[in-house]
Amino acid sequence: MFSFLRRRNALPSAGSSPRGYLQPANSQDLLSSPRRQRLLENIWQRASLSRQQFVELYRCPLERYAELVQQLPASENHHHAHLGGMLDHGLEIVAYALKIRQTYLLPIGAPPESQSAQAEAWTAAAAYGALIHDLGKIAVDLQVELQGGKTWHPWHGPINRPYRFRYVKGRDYQLHGAASALIYSQILTPDILDWLSGFPELWKPLIFVLAGQYEHAGILGEIVVKADQASVAQELGGNPERALAAPKQSLQRQLADGLRYLVREKYKLNHPDGPADGWLAQDALWLVSKPTADQLRAYLLAQGVEGIPSSNAPFFNMLQDQGVIQTNAQDKAIWKVTIDNGRGWRNVLTVLKLSPSLIWADPKDRPAVYTGTLELEAAASPADESVAGPAIESPLDECAEGDAHLPFAPPPATSPGLDTQASTGRPGEFDQLLTLLGNITAPSEELDTSQGSLAAPLSLEEEAGQPHEPSVSVKESHATVQESTPMPSSNSELGQGFVDWLRTGIASRRIIINDTKALVHTVAGTAMLVTPGIFKRYAQEFPAVEQQAKTQQVNAWQLVQRSFEKQKLHRKTEKSLNIWTCDVVGPRKSKQLRGYLLRDPRTIFAEVPFDNASLTLTSEAAEAAQ
Repeated sequence: MFSFLRRRNALPSAGSSPRGYLQPANSQDLLSSPRRQRLLENIWQRASLSRQQFVELYRCPLERYAELVQQLPASENHHHAHLGGMLDHGLEIVAYALKIRQTYLLPIGAPPESQSAQAEAWTAAAAYGALIHDLGKIAVDLQVELQGGKTWHPWHGPINRPYRFRYVKGRDYQLHGAASALIYSQILTPDILDWLSGFPELWKPLIFVLAGQYEHAGILGEIVVKADQASVAQELGGNPERALAAPKQSLQRQLADGLRYLVREKYKLNHPDGPADGWLAQDALWLVSKPTADQLRAYLLAQGVEGIPSSNAPFFNMLQDQGVIQTNAQDKAIWKVTIDNGRGWRNVLTVLKLSPSLIWADPKDRPAVYTGTLELEAAASPADESVAGPAIESPLDECAEGDAHLPFAPPPATSPGLDTQASTGRPGEFDQLLTLLGNITAPSEELDTSQGSLAAPLSLEEEAGQPHEPSVSVKESHATVQESTPMPSSNSELGQGFVDWLRTGIASRRIIINDTKALVHTVAGTAMLVTPGIFKRYAQEFPAVEQQAKTQQVNAWQLVQRSFEKQKLHRKTEKSLNIWTCDVVGPRKSKQLRGYLLRDPRTIFAEVPFDNASLTLTSEAAEAAQ
């Protein structure tokens, strides 16, 4: 190993700050929280280096990263949108990237001796690419002002005076990937770059990754994208394990594909005599906001994409962050327009604005523009938007005199070493993250040298002999799930449709079982359907259920649940109740799940998996089962 350049002069420790400003901190304080220390320990174990090598190759770059990003968030109101969110996201994504990297022998196809010689460099490159992937946000998404009024830029080096920040209005959400190239040298020293440049097979994809061009970076780009998806899914309450196993196409691509499918295959545009799903103008495509959000969410869930927000507020924010929609003058997702066909039909609607080129690459493929008029109204109110306000409030109520014109985010009430596990309100979230990252020392995979990767362990279904379903294309998968499952016209048909959807989803691995956040488990020799989660998932995939539910004055998921009950496929407790309770016991915490137990597990399983060892029926339920 080498002797690397050491950090520049250390920043001061946390202390009092002027009102309205954050106090800069050194890396020791920023990384001192128990959560961040445990992530650092996880990274060290996965790097498989001596302490001294780890310090020079990983710890020092992470310290430089911490001092550069300080307490800045990773997004305004999407993932890791809390103070210190950029640092939390950076540590998480490095841990995930190292986990994913362990499943490959790199470079793929190289002789074993070459793979062994390059292993350490590829591991470090995966970690660096992951750490830097969002770094450009602090250069182009945020405006940071130092005490005294001077603007700070990350190429100036770490912040060394009290600071405050705000998000840039009208920012380009796709720019930050390329902007990372402006400042990655703040993290990676010349010695590190000299070392990595000595591996030609690695150097080219690494340059693409550092420039945000993941589509050209091969397996290295795929590792970074998957690690990012896992960290985001974990933060938003989704399933990071599914994100780790997801196709390599990005979330942005999946959102764009979903919108193209809806507009081209499903939507009625430019209806001349009244309501429509959308209207095409000369320079924009306007889609009615709520139906579009509901149907796009259903499309993504049908593809097995998890980590998708279940409510429209964060979902619109995600569309905004991924750059697939255009924002209004207030940097919000929702626009308000008046549609007038000129023949007596006129309405004011809340809509999303898209670039027509996102849907039709060739202008010749576009339909004719709308012959009526579309007139922009005043900005939509928060109630119209149904979009949550930013996680970091602004403007500041009490700024220093003369600064009231500048709405910067306020400082936290706690130290820079704040344990964000507590601040996010999800005390069990980090336990689940470490559980997912798994035991470092115990091997969980078997080598598959023919494919250049490590074969993942068999799932419970595969151990039980359940056949593996071949993968299908996006369009084929969507057709299989939704077009072959027509919207039922009666409650009886709805109940059977739900069961058919469940069986098909489990067989195709779109619906996972026996996972930390799964909605289907095996216990007492049968299947348990977690309520109300599994019924809400179905209602989200099939928004038309909501219209049917309105006629019966119930929530959509309640209608699905009642329709399932009428199938009489579940067994009841000793007290003739529908809902059973299971105790969930893990290494760090205990909780309970409630749901339906099927009479016959083969109702949804081709082959019955083993019981989930972490679940046991409560005493009353156990007695009833005997």
